Amino acid sequence: MLRIRRAGVVAATAALMIMTAGCAEKETAGDSGTSSGPIRIGAVLDITGAGASLGVPERKTLELLAKQLNDAGGINGRKVELIIEDNQSTEDGAAKAMNEMVSKKVDIVLGASRTGPSLAMRAIAESAKMPMISLAANVRIVDGATWVFKTAQNDSVVLENIIDYARSKGWKTIGLLRDASGYGEGVAETLTELGKPHGITVSQVEKFAPDATDFTAQMINIRNANADVNLIWGIPPAAALAQKSYRQLGITTPLLQSHGIGNQVFLDTAGDSADGLVAPLGRLLVADQLPDSDPQKAVLTKFLADYRAAYNEDPSTFAGHAWDAFQLAVEAFKAVGTDKQKVRDYLEQVNGFVGVTGVYRMTPKDHSGLGKDALVLVTVSGGKWQLLPTS
Repeated sequence: MLRIRRAGVVAATAALMIMTAGCAEKETAGDSGTSSGPIRIGAVLDITGAGASLGVPERKTLELLAKQLNDAGGINGRKVELIIEDNQSTEDGAAKAMNEMVSKKVDIVLGASRTGPSLAMRAIAESAKMPMISLAANVRIVDGATWVFKTAQNDSVVLENIIDYARSKGWKTIGLLRDASGYGEGVAETLTELGKPHGITVSQVEKFAPDATDFTAQMINIRNANADVNLIWGIPPAAALAQKSYRQLGITTPLLQSHGIGNQVFLDTAGDSADGLVAPLGRLLVADQLPDSDPQKAVLTKFLADYRAAYNEDPSTFAGHAWDAFQLAVEAFKAVGTDKQKVRDYLEQVNGFVGVTGVYRMTPKDHSGLGKDALVLVTVSGGKWQLLPTS
């Protein structure tokens, strides 16, 4: 059973919708430890607003997986009820949606799509002792968390790959143009910290709003800083529009992008300007270029086939984050049922789970579980993702 709603609807309306959907026959369904009735998976996603290019494929993925699972008989004989809320890409919307999930006593919450909304949900998850798996990147989402996990690679491991690449090219200075939201917070500081032992410094930092469309002023400052390489840290469409601006101004300095560009929206928006960029991205985008020995290839190939069959399009990196979160939740429910404490404890001990985004090895101190090997260096050539050979 599936419902998709916008965040902020009053509780009375929510209760009425649940009743009319026929989900009130078991008042205890979703309570911690309940062994009957549907297993209720909540999802808070950026379906509209600045994060829509992330949230829409994530929603499609969750719908696909829930249908596949229920068609196969559910989890230990129990069907899954998927409840999706649109936070409209806002922190306030995410907090309201998270509170609604807690009031409905769902068994786990997946989301949000981006860092800011995920951080707004974190405190509520911790207070309510609600297992939560974010789909966003910033390490602050899980630093010191008890009940919150995540499936996107930490920004720090992305930056480790960028520093390694800069070292291989002999670059010593980096110009940074970053998203001004939570997604971009701490990037300059982490880049500086990681680069210091190698004599690599950040020479210029510029910021842009997540919904920005004009980057001329920032690009002029980046150009004038004359760094050895420049890095754009954002998500589409802003990251793609920044890419176009960079090329239109005739800047010839090598350009890197972050892992936030891993979808077709970026390629469609950036057009020819994307050719030649380099970015550390998940393997999904180049699955057909991976050797058969890659431990993720079988998972990636099946997900690609399933998604294409359902939607006649390729899934994005962000769809992969949702696939991993859903499957991790399912594995926990299969192993320990819906007792929230047991689900939390199970997730914290995941070791070797092969997902779309990487191979997860969670620990009490690491609720992401992904290292820098969860990323590969990718370029764009002729509007297509191309795996860069390792040397």
